[in-house]
Amino acid sequence: MLRNGLYIISTPIGNLQDISPRGIETLKQADIIACEDTRIAKKLFTLLGLQLNKRFIKYEDHSEEKNAQMIIDLINDNHIVALISDAGAPLISDPGYKLVRKCREQDIYVTAVPGACAVITALQLSGLPTNRFMFAGFIPNKDKARHDLFNELKSINTTLIFYETAPRLLKTLEQAAEIFTDREIAVCRELTKMYEETVSGTIPEVMAHFTEQEPRGEFVLMVAPPQEKECQIADVSDILRRRLQETSLKTAVKEICAEYNLSKNDVYALALEIKDE
Repeated sequence: MLRNGLYIISTPIGNLQDISPRGIETLKQADIIACEDTRIAKKLFTLLGLQLNKRFIKYEDHSEEKNAQMIIDLINDNHIVALISDAGAPLISDPGYKLVRKCREQDIYVTAVPGACAVITALQLSGLPTNRFMFAGFIPNKDKARHDLFNELKSINTTLIFYETAPRLLKTLEQAAEIFTDREIAVCRELTKMYEETVSGTIPEVMAHFTEQEPRGEFVLMVAPPQEKECQIADVSDILRRRLQETSLKTAVKEICAEYNLSKNDVYALALEIKDE
């Protein structure tokens, strides 16, 4: 028998069998299901053969602040609450962290039931470096916001991971080509489903593929880390300016040299120039 608390349960991202036996058992024992869309949650229960004799609570961005304390009150009233997303791991580009934080503050039991996550599954399939990666969430739909995001992240020495929609994919790749230039990318779609596909190569190569075949489904876009030649002093000057506003010159230089594998003398000289401006 489960103890009262909050159970963060990963649900299938495509294949119904993505969910773990522990996840199914936890859903069976839960009294209350907190979810983004009650219709989708009830459909999942039906497909899994689970009974619908539970209370389903809508928990999404607009109701997060209001419903968080209500859920905690229900747990304190001897209920087991399961938090699920429409697909995959809750809290990954989904609401939930405020609820978890409030639970921690009020000594409410919280645990996670691991399972499918599109970010990790796509990274495993990409063929790109996996030792360091950064998930940057959904790509903005406005051109300027998209450009600013890519420009902000272009110098970070790690594999970048984004979510994108089918209608915007080609436009996103077009802008990515301007900023990430000759880097390798990988695009995954329909993960764990029948038509799962991973396309990798240069940005023009991937664009050509999806120009010939209309993009359909849910997409994960990944960009390889910058080549060493891209990590020049000029590329990190803006980052260095921001760091100098937040910390000491010595600390800023040390952190940036480690992060971008740069010469300490060069970065220190640049830092002094910026400091004297």
